[in-house]
Amino acid sequence: MTERKVPKATLQRYPVYLKALRKLRSEGVMRIMSRELAEYVSIESTTIRRDFSFLGNLGKQGYGYNVDDLIEIFSEQLGVNFDEKIILVGAGNLGKALMNYNNWNHVVGEIVCAFDIEPEKVKGAPVPVYDLDELKDKMPAGCRIAILCISKDVQETVDKLIDCGIRGFVSFAMEHFSVPQDVYVKSVDIVSSIQELVFETNAIKK
Repeated sequence: MTERKVPKATLQRYPVYLKALRKLRSEGVMRIMSRELAEYVSIESTTIRRDFSFLGNLGKQGYGYNVDDLIEIFSEQLGVNFDEKIILVGAGNLGKALMNYNNWNHVVGEIVCAFDIEPEKVKGAPVPVYDLDELKDKMPAGCRIAILCISKDVQETVDKLIDCGIRGFVSFAMEHFSVPQDVYVKSVDIVSSIQELVFETNAIKK
């Protein structure tokens, strides 16, 4: 790996390249020229070649870049696991919408299964939906992230998930819950976001 300092603007483009490359590989593309990647990500080919140059001699003139090699290099550079196994807890309307979207698999991983107190009522889910009581038996190996879409028994459910190895939550739950210091929570509060927007739009009128 080169010791040249990578500019901040270049670092901000690396995740864009990695997402595109992973998607290209899923479509069977094994080799790509800078001009082809430029069209794919809407970034000038000269910028791409300059960004890549900070990581060494990655391509060959007339041949282009090996997609697998680039993915490995960018993954190492970014230091992020882009294959996270994510579980979803609460397969109601919001949970089903997230399962059906599940379009972040080229960036951070994907939802591999869901848990619900009434899994038999969940029809047409794109991933397996298990009973919450089966959490210990059905928890995917190495899973660290859970998306919470529940409104009842939140603390009890969170405690069970932590006992099963979950270390990070994306929470849509309205109910407050507590976690140990080594567990992280990102809350998605749609109501607060709407309130902020209403305040900001009213301020503009004034």
